[in-house]
Amino acid sequence: MVKLRLSAERGHADHGWLDTYHSFSFAEYHDRQHMGFRALRVLNEDRVAGGGGFGRHPHQDFEIISYVVSGELKHQDSLGHEAVMRTGDVQRISAGTGISHSEFNNSPTAPVHFLQIWLQPALRGFPPNYAEKSFASAAQDALTLLCSQAGSNGSLTINRDVDVYLGKLAAGKSLHLPLRAGRAAWVQLIAGRLEVNGVALAAGDGAAYEEEPLLELKALDNAQFLAFDLD
Repeated sequence: MVKLRLSAERGHADHGWLDTYHSFSFAEYHDRQHMGFRALRVLNEDRVAGGGGFGRHPHQDFEIISYVVSGELKHQDSLGHEAVMRTGDVQRISAGTGISHSEFNNSPTAPVHFLQIWLQPALRGFPPNYAEKSFASAAQDALTLLCSQAGSNGSLTINRDVDVYLGKLAAGKSLHLPLRAGRAAWVQLIAGRLEVNGVALAAGDGAAYEEEPLLELKALDNAQFLAFDLD
């Protein structure tokens, strides 16, 4: 069973310094039909203009993952972490009992493009935690595991039985992602064109897959995407 979430149907806000799209209800965008998918609660695609950013603000409990598509994103938090994330970098914040942070474009002129994901945690009430890693050299025509509960294959650990993959496929290439019984998947296309189980996606499109034993991913053009294997 496949359910499409077309790019043009997402929630959208243009604040000048921030051009943002919401796959699910977020901030002032509310749609009862799109409140999340399984553990996936927030999936925002943000473009922040040079010099712009999000001032210090708090989070609690959520597993927050950021993937930088292009540009530079500066992070500071209440645990004392400071970092500049660049193209291909992944950041994970386990907000736990509470953390506050800020995110700013590190360039005064060039935009930064990134995806922000929030997952419902498996456990609550633990101390907050922060981690980041560069996946800029992720293999072409492969699925690279970015985040997982066990930290498998060099991935960042998360407090949920969810596997988050980065896919890079050249036009005409294909991959398979098996799904265990009872699992589901979400595919978010960042760039290019992709066919998943016979359904074509364009940049910005997402799709939910349930009761599917396997995802067959074929690039119609050079494609970059995130794939979530969800409990």
